[in-house]
Amino acid sequence: MCSIMGFSSKALTTEELEIYFDRTISRGPDMSRIIETKSGYLCFHRLAIMGLNEAGMQPFELEGDCVVCNGEIYGFRPIRRQLSEHYEFKSESDCEILLPMFHEYGLSMFSRLDAEFALIIYDSMTDSLIAARDPIGIRPLFYGYDAAGSIVFASEAKNLIGLCAEVCPFPPGYYYAYGKFIRYADLTSVKSYTRDNLETTCRNIRNKLIAAVDKRLDADAPLGFLLSGGLDSSLVCAISSVVLGKKIRTFAIGMEEDAIDLKYAREVADFIGADHTEVYMTRDDVIKALPEVVALLGTWDITTIRASIGMYLCCKAIHEQTDVRVLLTGEISDELLGYKYTDFAPSAAAFQQESKKRVDELYMYDVLRADRCIGDNSIEARVPFGDLDFVKYVMGIDPAMKLNTYNMGKYLLRHAFENDHLLPDDILWRQKAAFSDAVGHSMVDDLKAYAETVYTDEEFDCKRRKYDYCMPFTKESLLYRELFEQHYPGQAKMIADFWMPNKSWEGCNVSDPSARVLSNYGQSGK
Repeated sequence: MCSIMGFSSKALTTEELEIYFDRTISRGPDMSRIIETKSGYLCFHRLAIMGLNEAGMQPFELEGDCVVCNGEIYGFRPIRRQLSEHYEFKSESDCEILLPMFHEYGLSMFSRLDAEFALIIYDSMTDSLIAARDPIGIRPLFYGYDAAGSIVFASEAKNLIGLCAEVCPFPPGYYYAYGKFIRYADLTSVKSYTRDNLETTCRNIRNKLIAAVDKRLDADAPLGFLLSGGLDSSLVCAISSVVLGKKIRTFAIGMEEDAIDLKYAREVADFIGADHTEVYMTRDDVIKALPEVVALLGTWDITTIRASIGMYLCCKAIHEQTDVRVLLTGEISDELLGYKYTDFAPSAAAFQQESKKRVDELYMYDVLRADRCIGDNSIEARVPFGDLDFVKYVMGIDPAMKLNTYNMGKYLLRHAFENDHLLPDDILWRQKAAFSDAVGHSMVDDLKAYAETVYTDEEFDCKRRKYDYCMPFTKESLLYRELFEQHYPGQAKMIADFWMPNKSWEGCNVSDPSARVLSNYGQSGK
């Protein structure tokens, strides 16, 4: 985890640009460096994860070229051994292989990376910047143009506020070079589906997820695990415990009252023998954290903000009370294998189309939430369900097999691990609960009630009409939008829309993003 910026001009001095760059120093508090290129700058705030000594400090330089990268390059050691025939490596950092790869493969290097990354390369031959982002968008990257029309790249939108008139998310799976954005990877456009039967499919899901978890356990800094008690995070924790062969450190959060998932997280932790920590929050904690959470997220989306408050407060406690620097999480399973609302998908084709949309937009919602809540607390997020091989395979499964015809959401994932007994059966087969609700139903109710105290009905109707883009439709959504505009004025288009179930499907035309309002929620939250 770190923060990067790249300037293609010297319109600012180093002292002036530090004002913008230091807004994200929490992403990389260990060490900072700014270097001048012929026409601009590269900037780096470091959180040391791989190669902890100073030799791993970026920017890396090679024959006049430079690179800064916020990322983890999985399987980098075999690549380094191959490249070491022609290049000398000075650190244990995974990111040191990037410039040798650029020299060997040029722009085709990006499609060769198994990584979560955002990077900026200074190409000395053309005196220009090249930028790229991983295909899921797990690591953040934004861009804009300064007053002189020169492009600027940064890890977070907040780095560019006041510097660029319009701040844009860098599209996942693209690189920018020589004035153009080029897509180098597309994991969600499936030309033909696998012919694997149910048992083969589930066996592949199992093996690929175990491999995805395994590669993300490689870190020189201390590891921890977020454990909600739901299926996805519980599987990540259970697999990690077996792979590492030792006690892991797990963390869960809930309201002081009615925290649904705390009891399930505790059950999982006890079952796998984890060193488990529970974090509690109150209504006052939630309301107090709200402005700070909106500011660090850079979103006005209802469900993202709701789900971020618990995650942020949990990660804040981890940062303040432990030495953990890397957290594994369970995000990205729902987008691939189904939400509660996708039980209403009218056809296999509709399910697949919805899954594609959700994965393509992850960088604006769940992935954004995980990165900001964890990164703002100087910890690195790793997301096994976002593994490129895993995502590509699951997207290629016949969607008819992913439909909930089993009376159990995400049946394929559950069946894949049924015979391993990594988890208690009541956890493996427990119906899904929404994270933003499961930390305590009262949290969402408290946020709604608080918003009611901020605006009268007349104020709500008047103030919401100021926003012609994605107009707020509840007092809660207006509150979030106004908090967002305080920090990111005029930048609402960074987010495509409110995250909501597909309203065109029967049973999904709801007015709140919470799964609690769906008719099939049932016993999920009990």
